[in-house]
Amino acid sequence: MISANIITLDEADHIADCIASVRQVCDDVVVVDSGSQDATVAIAESLDARVVHQPYLGDGLQKNIALEHVRHDWVLSVDADERLTAEMVEAIRRLDLADTPHDGFAFRRRNMVGSRWVRVCGWYPDYCIRLYDRRRTRFGEVKQHASVGAANVRQLDADLWHYSFANLGELFTKAARNFSGRSAKIMYQKGKRANGWSPFLHGLAAFVRKYLFQKGFMGGIDGLSVALSASLNSYLKYAKLLEYQRDPQVLANEDFNKVW
Repeated sequence: MISANIITLDEADHIADCIASVRQVCDDVVVVDSGSQDATVAIAESLDARVVHQPYLGDGLQKNIALEHVRHDWVLSVDADERLTAEMVEAIRRLDLADTPHDGFAFRRRNMVGSRWVRVCGWYPDYCIRLYDRRRTRFGEVKQHASVGAANVRQLDADLWHYSFANLGELFTKAARNFSGRSAKIMYQKGKRANGWSPFLHGLAAFVRKYLFQKGFMGGIDGLSVALSASLNSYLKYAKLLEYQRDPQVLANEDFNKVW
């Protein structure tokens, strides 16, 4: 038996399909909501998911909240914009979770822009541990880019759909508005500091890594766009960090308790 763990904030457009997807292998669904203002909670409850209300704590911290509420020891953690492929469903159904030496199972993630699957820039296979035994492991207690710290992981030959961005515009706006700001806040709180060259050098390095080393040039306009978005995200992350150091007014007006 498996419990599903989904964290949400204003995911009314995604939550119904997400719950339907995990129901293929889970008989218990827990949604940890961080204050949705849309119909997310109502939709989840109408589909017999149990909703836990928790102000956002950060990525790993938030995902671990569900572990206090799930009914089973094996937990499948997915984001609201992710869906199980038929191959993933079949792979999970074949597992003998009552008698396995593994404490976690990893799946390849198909990261999408619109309906297009981007396979370059390090976006595939992008293995992620999503099914794990909560008695032996959990997500790292960090605010960003958390992963499950399993010690004995098996990679399964199955994919997870990740509808990352609705279109190219969202690819850039999320980098500019959400990702870079969150990273800058976390870095500042950790005591990291930037200098005048940091934004440019980190932005350039991100583009070179994505476009050349991770073969973004083979992905056409999508590969170029992902590389440019990564560059923009990295540039803004350090530019915002530098701004916190240089501008007391900006620093005073920033809410460091809110990192979503």
